[in-house]
Amino acid sequence: MTSLKEIKGRISSIRNIWKITSAMRMIAAAKLHRAQGAVANVLLYEQRLHEMLSALLSLEGLISSPYTRTPKEVKRVAIVAFSSNSSLCGAFNMNVLKKVNATIHERFPNLRPEDILIFPVGRRIHDAVLREGYPPQGDFQKMAEKPNYSDAALLSRRLIELFCTHQVDSIVIVYNHYKSMAMQVPTVESYLPFAPTKGDRTPDFIVEPSQQKLLSLLLPKVLELKTYTILLDSSTAEHAARTIAMQTATENAEELLNDLTLIYNKSRQQAITNELLDIVGGTAR
Repeated sequence: MTSLKEIKGRISSIRNIWKITSAMRMIAAAKLHRAQGAVANVLLYEQRLHEMLSALLSLEGLISSPYTRTPKEVKRVAIVAFSSNSSLCGAFNMNVLKKVNATIHERFPNLRPEDILIFPVGRRIHDAVLREGYPPQGDFQKMAEKPNYSDAALLSRRLIELFCTHQVDSIVIVYNHYKSMAMQVPTVESYLPFAPTKGDRTPDFIVEPSQQKLLSLLLPKVLELKTYTILLDSSTAEHAARTIAMQTATENAEELLNDLTLIYNKSRQQAITNELLDIVGGTAR
């Protein structure tokens, strides 16, 4: 039978764990609130810019762009995967790895591992793809820790160069999209070739100095902003996943504390009862 001292020690340990998970939950919730505001503002701007570019590409007589070329066959691909640097966020990182593997098997089943270039943003996905046998194409842990536009733009320019110089035929992005507090959706999006969205209205633009000049300036900016938006989106999803995970851990710790406290009180009461019975029995003799 477990002694009162052992039960008391377990209660003390779980209470300490409860304090840690409760503090981590509050920190994650504060970071989530800040990230939600950031991604909401940037996402709206990115969507409007993307719509403008899509409308521009729909104009007749526009010269084809190297960003929109569609290869007959995909012989080499780049995959950008976003994860976190730390754990304690549920299945957040594992979902990204599963989505990366599913993307490779479904979209590029005939490619050799050396023809798949993976850019892991975050330490967890970096270590995971390394175990899977894909050498990471750089270290982007700083981006996952502190998202900023300059780092996202540098990564975007590198991807653009790979595509425009025909070193890769396709670029896709894998990340967890923040849909709600309790839902982070593993998402795959095509990055290059650029695929404009089709609008309902025919654009009525006056373009100066020329359509091609504007396109050459606007397209890289849209891609850089898209990278930064996805980085913020993934970071927001991470904070949401960690908030939920720490909330669940805190509730489990509270439940376990209540159960152990009940066991401790019953055992203590039983010990007192046994002592009283011994005293009464000794007096009777």
